[in-house]
Amino acid sequence: MVRRSVVAGSGSYLPARVLTNDELARQVDTSDAWIVERTGIRQRHVAADGELTSDLAVRAAQAALDKAGFGADAVDMVLVATSTPNETFPATATIVQAQLGMHRGLAFDIQAVCAGFVYGVATADNFIKAGQVDTVLVIGAETFTRILDWTDRSTCVLFGDGAGALVLQAGVGEGTVADRGVLSSHLYSDGRHHDMLYVDGGPSSTGKVGVLKMAGRDVFKHAVIKMAEATEAALSANELQAADVDWFVPHQANRRIIDGTTKKLGLDREKVVITVDRHANTSAASIPLALAEAAGDGRIERGQLVLIEALGGGLAWGSNLIRW
Repeated sequence: MVRRSVVAGSGSYLPARVLTNDELARQVDTSDAWIVERTGIRQRHVAADGELTSDLAVRAAQAALDKAGFGADAVDMVLVATSTPNETFPATATIVQAQLGMHRGLAFDIQAVCAGFVYGVATADNFIKAGQVDTVLVIGAETFTRILDWTDRSTCVLFGDGAGALVLQAGVGEGTVADRGVLSSHLYSDGRHHDMLYVDGGPSSTGKVGVLKMAGRDVFKHAVIKMAEATEAALSANELQAADVDWFVPHQANRRIIDGTTKKLGLDREKVVITVDRHANTSAASIPLALAEAAGDGRIERGQLVLIEALGGGLAWGSNLIRW
């Protein structure tokens, strides 16, 4: 028998304000048709003044705990994947921990940009498998609209704010792909590609936060290749074919990237969860937001195979295969 990290609950939170493409077109030289054609995005959510990344994370975490049916006192560890923390330090996860009323265990942030949630699931799974913790909140939370150059139409149209969370709890399996829980994780990075996607500031470099910079065409090319490779690694490690997977939940960056990856892998498009049209790219929050939506509306069911994959700045990328 082996320890498995089983999904006990999922939750999400989106800020109330919705910013449509038409509204953006009144601020920058763009149009709804231009944005939709190139990205598939029609709207995004924007955090209110004074609404912090930790606030979004707490709302998503509480929703996931409610689904799981227990309180924060049952949680041993909080992981927050984010590139937009409240402060340089302390970790936003510790703020979430306090606001949830959790007074034990540990909490820390994970920084792998858009791949942060995949890294977070892998980290939580390893802590659980090692027997160090039994219950983990894995949260992806972002206020990405705070680090955008709103005069740059090539980037400001792409991103939004939000948070999603999973509760992972220790379970027991037989060590086969029939087990419920995280079956495998596959993580990668290549720092040579730093300049493709980064923020041009920070405490050690400029002393200022900075704004997002992206070489869009290069990111697109690498995203399709790397996300496909991470997906193939998960299938190969578990001796599965794409047809065996019930749901593919990719990072929601751009509909064309998702379609390109789907085509490259020969995936059934009906099995791909899409939220980018309504959420835009919420970085580390995009996958847990999509998971919570698909689980909440009944598409993802207990016992089904779910494959998540993402690529973000670093470059960092990876995948997790989970039996729900």
